[in-house]
Amino acid sequence: MAKGWLVPLSTVLAVGCVAAARPRPIPTVSTPGTAAATTSISTSPASPTRGASSRRALSREAWADSVLGALTMRQKVAQMVWVWTLGDYTAVDAPGYLAIEKQISELELGGIIVSVGGPMDIATKVNALQRSAKLPLLVGADLETGAAFRARGGWFLPNAIELGGATSFPYQMGIGATRDPKLAYEMGRVTAQEGRAMGIHMAFAPVLDVNNNPKNPVISARSFGEDASLVAEMGTALVRGIQEHGMLATGKHFPGHGDTEQNSHLELSRVNVSRARLDSVELKPFQAAIDAGLRGMMTFHGDLPALDTTHTAATLSVKVMTDLLRTQMKFNGLLVTDALDMNGVLGGVTMGEATIRAVEAGNDVLLMPTDAKVSIEAVVEAVAKGRLSEARIDASVKKLLMAKHEFGLHTARYVDLEAVRSTVGSAANQAAAREAAAKAITLVRDTLSLVPFKLPRQAKVVSITVSSRVDLSAGRGFDAELRSAFPNLLSLTLTPEVVAEATAGAAAGNAGGYRITPDPTILPASAENALAIARGADVVLVSSYIGAATNTASMVPTQGLPELLTALRDANTKVVLVSFNNPYLQLGLPLTEAHLIAWSPWTSAQRAAARALLGRAPITGKLPITLPGVASFGAGLVR
Repeated sequence: MAKGWLVPLSTVLAVGCVAAARPRPIPTVSTPGTAAATTSISTSPASPTRGASSRRALSREAWADSVLGALTMRQKVAQMVWVWTLGDYTAVDAPGYLAIEKQISELELGGIIVSVGGPMDIATKVNALQRSAKLPLLVGADLETGAAFRARGGWFLPNAIELGGATSFPYQMGIGATRDPKLAYEMGRVTAQEGRAMGIHMAFAPVLDVNNNPKNPVISARSFGEDASLVAEMGTALVRGIQEHGMLATGKHFPGHGDTEQNSHLELSRVNVSRARLDSVELKPFQAAIDAGLRGMMTFHGDLPALDTTHTAATLSVKVMTDLLRTQMKFNGLLVTDALDMNGVLGGVTMGEATIRAVEAGNDVLLMPTDAKVSIEAVVEAVAKGRLSEARIDASVKKLLMAKHEFGLHTARYVDLEAVRSTVGSAANQAAAREAAAKAITLVRDTLSLVPFKLPRQAKVVSITVSSRVDLSAGRGFDAELRSAFPNLLSLTLTPEVVAEATAGAAAGNAGGYRITPDPTILPASAENALAIARGADVVLVSSYIGAATNTASMVPTQGLPELLTALRDANTKVVLVSFNNPYLQLGLPLTEAHLIAWSPWTSAQRAAARALLGRAPITGKLPITLPGVASFGAGLVR
């Protein structure tokens, strides 16, 4: 027997759990100080190495069974519970870090979802939390536009120095605009390699929702588009790119979060369409991804009457998650709830009850409960009372343990911090992202054939950036590229004011008595200043970074922007509207002479948009959505 293969139970598992387990040794997990390793996984069909693959599968199952047999019921349930943590830098004795470390070590949780931070900070924190865990953690993260969706370096203030970070691709809708599945695959490859370098095992991506409702307040540009076939093609390519490079992909939000106008973070959303419509549209990308070997799935906190008439969130529905997903659609991978702290799933039930229902529905991972301890205790009690069976719990935990073995976490749970910089944000990865950004650029409208610009270097060109106060990157790359062609470029930024309104609670002196108006407002004085500067310009570019593609405000044009565009038009000024965030920005705004969509606010997209306008790069993007009254699906002028 190899040295270190077996260890006493007491060195791996905590004591004092609710149910007693027969003491027996279990295969060791890596101990502090173990050399880092990144074990690649493969989801490709068996080949001449079928025998070796079978042996590896048997090894995974044997290890999982041995660990599972040594766990108490409380420890088993804890493996299903994952909590949220920032990926930021923290001192070892920072209260926030100590709190999450305590949860992991004392509750013996099975995984975490890591959020924003610099790449080195994320890797360092993941290593530290792995060291705190009795059994190795599975780590997930929302990596919808690549690893940089959570691992950008931020800015140093007050000098406005960009601190670098992982590689940023356009929002998925921009990839849809390229119509190029090879770019979707490359996005997956880069996402997996960079994410794994930071210690992340599951990408909560791709978004497989079909965004066929322009008023959707949650999905928007996170989707590949409004056409089910396009979403299926791009989604499966992204899944393959992720999973063939060592990471598990997680399709979301099953069975489809596209055709709704409710925000599932705030309330129970509803997709009120027939089963036949679901089969032909919403379910089509999910089935295609499952057929392509998708390993993970995330649920939708929404009501779909065609599937379940009890007005239950799909996350908690046996009919949706077991009968439809598991039985009819043949998905046998890891099923992850969307965040359990969202009102769309909680509604009027307690956290404990929501957790039990999620397990009953067939979920393997209970993501971000409001209280991890309460959730664990609720499920343990449900088993003790016979509402849930031990076999049901074992089925989920075994899958999770097998995944941990597949990643090699049973022998090496840490990543090599020295190796992070050789992968994350590398020149080759950045080149792939720049290509995607360039091919995504879509020219929706150009009535005067302004694009590409045919102006002399001394022309009067004005660039008006509309962005929030905290968006330090807005317009920087765009204006820098423009200034290389027009050295006298005049640039200014309009920062809409956000008004806090007192509610009845505030008037009564209660906490939480303020709300933010959904529409930031450009102050009249700012608009008048912009008009004065733009007067007599050869062309004015109005670039909007307002309304991130993932929140309610993104669907509403900023107050003051329609008036500004109208005033520029009345002054006979040629205007090019450029949208960097909200692809539906043109709806509700006066039509401008030209309209360009860049699909993301990152520097790569800013420079790609400017290069396209200057004629330094071709424009080939095609709309993956319909803009009612503006342009149809597939529209896009080629330059």
